[in-house]
Amino acid sequence: MSRESFDPDEVNRLRIALGRIARRVSRPAGDGSLTPSQASLLATVARRKTIGVRELSDLEGLNPTMCSRMLGKLEDAGLVSRSSDADDKRVVLAYITTDGAALAEELRIRRTALFTEHLTELSEHHVDALHDALPALEALADSMGCGRSEARN
Repeated sequence: MSRESFDPDEVNRLRIALGRIARRVSRPAGDGSLTPSQASLLATVARRKTIGVRELSDLEGLNPTMCSRMLGKLEDAGLVSRSSDADDKRVVLAYITTDGAALAEELRIRRTALFTEHLTELSEHHVDALHDALPALEALADSMGCGRSEARN
């Protein structure tokens, strides 16, 4: 199959299906105190342990001001902390806290369980097709600016 083998309707179906899955997985964001965007930000900081705010905003597709505001809310909740880089005071780093790591792990487990539950409801044929599609979906995520680890959130 070539790139042109997807007609606009099929591209739209893929976009809608992926969007529906993403929204469904984003719903269980802990106790409801985090928005889906905040939960995503928390997961990225948790994976990296320490990350520059500019890099974080790029990975999450947020403007730096919005990213900083969201980090402020996570910091107020005790889930992340921020400080200037020791080598370059212009760079602000975000760090995961113990509470933040615990919540991020809880969310990861919950989301994985949700996927697992629904995967078991599919036919073997569909499970095999999804398994075979993983490299292509990861490549699509990479080409759209999501790092492979972010796509696996």
